[in-house]
Amino acid sequence: MREAWATRYALRSLPVAIVRPFRGTRYAPDRVGDLGAVVAPPYDVIPEERVPVYRDRSPYNVIRLTRPGTDYAGAAALEAAWRESGVLQDDAAAAFYLYEVRFDGRVRRGLLAAVRLSPYGTGEVLPHERTHGGPKADRLELYRATGTAYEPLWFVYRGAGSALPGLLEEGFATGPALSFETEEGEQHRLWAATDPAWQQRLSAAFAGLPLLIADGHHRYETALSYAAEVGAGPDSAANHALVLLVDIDDHGLVVLPTHRVMRIAPVAVTGGEPMASLRETLAALEGRVAAGHYRAGQFQVLPLEGELALVELHRQVIDNLLGKRTAEEVLLYTRDAEEAVRWVDEGRGQQAFFLDAPDLAVVLKLAQEGRVLPQKSTFFHPKPPSGMVFLKLEPKGALNST
Repeated sequence: MREAWATRYALRSLPVAIVRPFRGTRYAPDRVGDLGAVVAPPYDVIPEERVPVYRDRSPYNVIRLTRPGTDYAGAAALEAAWRESGVLQDDAAAAFYLYEVRFDGRVRRGLLAAVRLSPYGTGEVLPHERTHGGPKADRLELYRATGTAYEPLWFVYRGAGSALPGLLEEGFATGPALSFETEEGEQHRLWAATDPAWQQRLSAAFAGLPLLIADGHHRYETALSYAAEVGAGPDSAANHALVLLVDIDDHGLVVLPTHRVMRIAPVAVTGGEPMASLRETLAALEGRVAAGHYRAGQFQVLPLEGELALVELHRQVIDNLLGKRTAEEVLLYTRDAEEAVRWVDEGRGQQAFFLDAPDLAVVLKLAQEGRVLPQKSTFFHPKPPSGMVFLKLEPKGALNST
């Protein structure tokens, strides 16, 4: 699927995306010990019952900053205390932070950088899914209190035909600055690439490449709001987002589907292709524009017309079932198809819809056309852990000037 997309869809000429190195803030290993004990998954994928687990791993775990409840001032005070005591230290020089994760027999590589903010309409940064207001309000309060980006957004780009693959290979050839392992068995490594000449060539290689938001739409929109609120200068740190950039052709790039469960569904969906089991239903979705469906112990596959099953499922089926209700009111989301079935059987929902992993080529094409997908369109796995490097969002002066 991924190999074919370059020939199927040509990229338009777009405005220049500004990708820059930055002086990151990092944990001091001699103060915190095992870095695996102080990192955590992104704030929005941690169930509430797991928050105490991460807090108990270390008095310095990043979740104390990323999930402070409503005590945003407390997070700011804690960050300040950690800086004063040397737990957090600013790097001496601006760097591009090369990042590698090994998981499930795969290797994925990327680059942590400061990407200058750009409203969606300019075409430099492309969204692909709708957002809800609640998470944006929460993250904006945290930005206001702390003025720090604690966890990276995730963008994808296509580097084929540019100098980027060779430049990144050159950067990864040196030894990593740090490494750690998480409880899931994922092995993470981070490099700090500080050579100014190499940095300039890398920034130049990104010029003209469209960047698609893979994960972090809420946080990107929050960053735009914060930059406007504080009057961020065009080249200031506050006018940038902390971003993990990954090539869309990277063989370690894994995208998982997110299934839907309708809590209220007064109308039954009928007329699909009957299936004997969940396994058979999921297998029948591969390579098709179609969705699986489960209700009252019965499985079926619903053929759909269009380019992307998720979009067509909402347009042709779910939106009609919602009526005057919103998706926020009615839909539950899960990446576990068996859990979706269980929710229906237990009465948490009335019917479930199953999807295959989306074709990123089509997602990028639709984003370039200005089309926005329903929420929870993609789930990139595994997520980059929070706590590897922070970006202080100074509103004045130039990035890296302090």
